[in-house]
Amino acid sequence: MNEQPKRSTWFWVLIGGGLLVLVVAVIVGLAFAIVHATGGSDMSAFGSGLGSDKIGVVDVDGVILSAETPISQMRKFADDSSIRAIILHINSPGGGAAASQEVYEEVKRIRDEKKKPIVASIESEGASGAYYIASGTEKIYANRASIVGSIGVIMEYTNYGDLLKWAKLKNVIIKAGDLKDTPSPVRDLTPNELAYMQGLVDNMHQQFIDDVASGRKRPVTEIQPLATGQVWTGQQALPLHLIDSIGSFQDALKATAKQVGISGDPQVVKPYIRRKSLIDILTSPSDLFPGPEQLLEKNVGFYFLWR
Repeated sequence: MNEQPKRSTWFWVLIGGGLLVLVVAVIVGLAFAIVHATGGSDMSAFGSGLGSDKIGVVDVDGVILSAETPISQMRKFADDSSIRAIILHINSPGGGAAASQEVYEEVKRIRDEKKKPIVASIESEGASGAYYIASGTEKIYANRASIVGSIGVIMEYTNYGDLLKWAKLKNVIIKAGDLKDTPSPVRDLTPNELAYMQGLVDNMHQQFIDDVASGRKRPVTEIQPLATGQVWTGQQALPLHLIDSIGSFQDALKATAKQVGISGDPQVVKPYIRRKSLIDILTSPSDLFPGPEQLLEKNVGFYFLWR
């Protein structure tokens, strides 16, 4: 039998080193992609410095699921005497009913109690809950092709009763109170349950209408016919008094600076947004790999959301 030639030590060192470099490169690449996918801007302020020629900008992006971040950002700007005005830079289809309402209330508080100018600039979308928030500001700017409006409420859930029947599974409910499990995801609504849920949606809808009318300083009778869930372009929304001016973010910035007596270009300040570190991601694996219970769970929710 012929004896196989032995590999030199350097051969295995090179192989091992190459594999190690490859593994490290893959990990670094994944970490870079994850951090950029889950992080935000690290910009705390650009143009910041001494002086009071500053305008604070709060971004309202994506679906609104929590009021905590925009409210805390607005409060910091509202309490900072060097910030002369606040602009909400909005690009959102709306979101949770309660979350949108909370942000609206804070906008109104800053406007009415703090007496600090606060305006909205709608980029691509300022619909439903995002429009709710914008309506609390002193002035709304939008581009001609921006999507504006959608004053309506939506509630949805998944009924998987037929799936349970197919799998020969039974859902067991023990309850006290006829409406305790309404809406049930395993059966159709009864007429009484349907009326009950519709009543909740109608009540939230009227709150939406009343708050838009209050924020826009328009009569409720003027807003009511527009509250069909319909959206308009910025160009269409202007004569309906849903916005105040056609213009970009830069237009809103220049006009607001002029309003508060800033000559020249204002210093724009944005809140610091902490990125998720690799340690945060590795210690919260559920953010990347949700368990089956998270994938299957879908709670009933009420939304000011344009789809």
